[in-house]
Amino acid sequence: MKKLISTYPVVIETPIAWGDMDAFQHVNNIVYFKHFESARIAYFEKIKFLEIMNKTGIGPILASTQCNYKIPLTYPDNVTVGAKVNAIEKDRFMMKYTVISHKFKKEAALGEGVLVTFDYQNNKKVFVPDEIRKRIIDLEKSISEVVFK
Repeated sequence: MKKLISTYPVVIETPIAWGDMDAFQHVNNIVYFKHFESARIAYFEKIKFLEIMNKTGIGPILASTQCNYKIPLTYPDNVTVGAKVNAIEKDRFMMKYTVISHKFKKEAALGEGVLVTFDYQNNKKVFVPDEIRKRIIDLEKSISEVVFK
């Protein structure tokens, strides 16, 4: 499992709850997006994006997201969720996620998200602040697929 998560600088673990399952006896699709969100927030905490947002009013806003489901998850299980940034542009950055089942020891889902940097006080998108760009680059420096524009 370590190899599956080794390229993700932010990793969280969480149990699958009984209530995560639906009438089809597997984890409902929306739960995967909750896992992505939790990993995304852990990433923002690690680069102190939420602190900058509190000071400046500039923060991330999710523009789009998607998920490719690999295997169904069921209770009981635990998952490891990884988050990384694989591209940064002027006003946005792209995140990738993985959800790994401990029971099956393989990827259960892969996801992506596009996050736009948004000025919440003036209700408009803005460039990624230099300080945030640097923190992302520093965190991701061991990953060669980061694209800078």
